[in-house]
Amino acid sequence: MPVAEVPVSVELVRSLLGEQHPDLAGPPVEVLANGWDNFVCRLGKEFLVRLPRRAMAAELVVHEQRWLPELSGRLVEVRIGVDDPDDLAAAAFRLERLGVVGEQHGTTLTAYDKATVIRAVLEVAPRLTQPIVPATPYNGPGRVERAGARAPGILRTDPVRPRKLGHAVVGTTDFDATTAFFRDGLGFKASDYIKNVGAFLRCSTDHHNILVMKAPVAFLHHTSWQVDDIDDVGRGATAMLEGNPERHVWGLGRHHAGSNFFWYLKDPAGNFSEYYSDMDCVVDDQLWTPEVLEGAKGLFNWGPPPPPSFLHPEDLAAMMTGTHSAGR
Repeated sequence: MPVAEVPVSVELVRSLLGEQHPDLAGPPVEVLANGWDNFVCRLGKEFLVRLPRRAMAAELVVHEQRWLPELSGRLVEVRIGVDDPDDLAAAAFRLERLGVVGEQHGTTLTAYDKATVIRAVLEVAPRLTQPIVPATPYNGPGRVERAGARAPGILRTDPVRPRKLGHAVVGTTDFDATTAFFRDGLGFKASDYIKNVGAFLRCSTDHHNILVMKAPVAFLHHTSWQVDDIDDVGRGATAMLEGNPERHVWGLGRHHAGSNFFWYLKDPAGNFSEYYSDMDCVVDDQLWTPEVLEGAKGLFNWGPPPPPSFLHPEDLAAMMTGTHSAGR
């Protein structure tokens, strides 16, 4: 490891905080890493402090400050597993018919959607299999699955941990082109549509892995994280809202497309995130018929009505300004 070009230490961190952020000068400072380019400390329980220890690293920080605000609201890359090289060749052929050039290197094929600039990487890889989680027993009329015991959902004390990233929702200025890129080019299957506005597309047995939405600017609307059941949807949201009620966006409810329970929240960066459970699964494509949904069905089956900020995120105007500003 090269010698630091700039001397950095815990004392320097405390001094800079005292001068520039006295409101953060109180929490303890703990060294996490003293790496090749940067010196990283934990500040209290919620923050990290990173200081460059070389001039080159300082230049990289400047680049990050320039680009991260613009990329933070976008989906940059999706990676899709395929079974064999023949799948890559078939996707390259389909993309070429759409006028999209794919770059193949070994066991990967990379292509870009022009409207959203999303980079899609198809890669030959083993199929993912989730460990089986035992079904939660629920009692119902004339049906006793849980006798002589309280519901598991109220007995759990461990933190909620998502099982997987289930899907992402992207806005696009060219709905038809982006839908065609994923469906007709990459080979996603259509599960349902919101009339003239949205396409629920899948590359697995889940009802959707990508939802393409018509929008005035390309952006990432939300990511969605699978948990075990409706109890963990509620427990996870409750934990996120503890001390931070402003994180609430929309829920609890149940979608019509996909049938999943949902609760939407804001993450610390202000992006929308969804806890979900009980998503529709399409194991046999021949047994599923896509619907064209209209009105409320395109959004939900039951639950509170979505707030205006969910339909039209508050930072859309800023993103549109940035998209059309000079120098981009």
